Amino acid sequence: MKGLLFLSLFLFLSKFFSLANAKYNAIFSFGDSYTDTGNFAVLTNSPGSPPYGMTYFGHPAGRSSDGRLVIDFIAQAFGLPLVPPYLAKSNNYNQGANFAVFGATALGSQNNTSTKAQQQGTSLDVQFQWFEELKPSLCNTPQACKDLFAQSLFLVGEIGGNDHNFMLMAGKTVQEVASIVPKIIAAISAVAEKLINEGATTLVVPGILPTGCVPVILTRFPSQNKDDYEPNTGCLKNYNGLSSLHDALLRNAVTDLRAKYPQARIIFAEYYRAVIDFLSNPANFGFTGGSLKVCCGGGGPYNYNFSASCGGPGASACSDPSTYVNWDGVHMTEAAFKQVATGWLNGPYADPPLSSVPSYQLAH
Repeated sequence: MKGLLFLSLFLFLSKFFSLANAKYNAIFSFGDSYTDTGNFAVLTNSPGSPPYGMTYFGHPAGRSSDGRLVIDFIAQAFGLPLVPPYLAKSNNYNQGANFAVFGATALGSQNNTSTKAQQQGTSLDVQFQWFEELKPSLCNTPQACKDLFAQSLFLVGEIGGNDHNFMLMAGKTVQEVASIVPKIIAAISAVAEKLINEGATTLVVPGILPTGCVPVILTRFPSQNKDDYEPNTGCLKNYNGLSSLHDALLRNAVTDLRAKYPQARIIFAEYYRAVIDFLSNPANFGFTGGSLKVCCGGGGPYNYNFSASCGGPGASACSDPSTYVNWDGVHMTEAAFKQVATGWLNGPYADPPLSSVPSYQLAH
């Protein structure tokens, strides 16, 4: 009996550690502008305007930053090409595809609280439909698909932040948005479960940013009461509480999925804790130019101006984006994304980290 128990434990641990040290053959990702590598650019027939892409690509490259996103750093760390946008209809998606779209939401238009922005046809359920449409070109039998997806890395998010922000900008209170959070989490969990049933064995499920630290929110909802702000970060407490609720419920959903699907390695990844760390001790991360202040903007307390947004008239970029956390008032700089990617790959911003020994080094 002891021998049987030992063998079972050995087989389980062997499978776990083989997953922990896996080198993936493909990456498939879902989400919003924090993951979009060009789908919105295809939809709008424009890669964006300078100075987007200035740091790495040298030109706008369909990304909402001055350079690479977390997904770009992860792909490079595993020796894979940058994940191509699905809507570009590239000839070869054998090493992965990106379904994420700028402005996408977790909840689709079927949700009775959805805004016009949520009805644009790019929500998480639509992105999963695109994945299903792509499948026949990747594998021609159920077993071949399971084999492919077992050797692939899946990113389910970041997604859900737009659901919060669109409702807040439309005049909903924090309490009203909080009441919808369980629906948002259920939508994310449902897609993760569908992917597991398709054969996915390694999934990264990221939480959202601390909403109260996003310059567009700080600019739109200023308070005259200093007690409404966190003393160590300058972020709005109430809005950060909303993000904390989202992440807590999402972490619980990941725990439930792990229990239901022990064969899968499901990683809960954080933006929230990373951003709080950056803002609490910016100099420790090299962010000497600005923590809450925006690199590319048009003035105001946070250098964010609703009438002069990055890439448009009246806005300009700082000389060194690598010293800033925030790029354009909503999205982070390449330097901040790199710090997050490092924390997902090697800890401490992922549970468990994507990689184990030896540590993966990010491209410069």
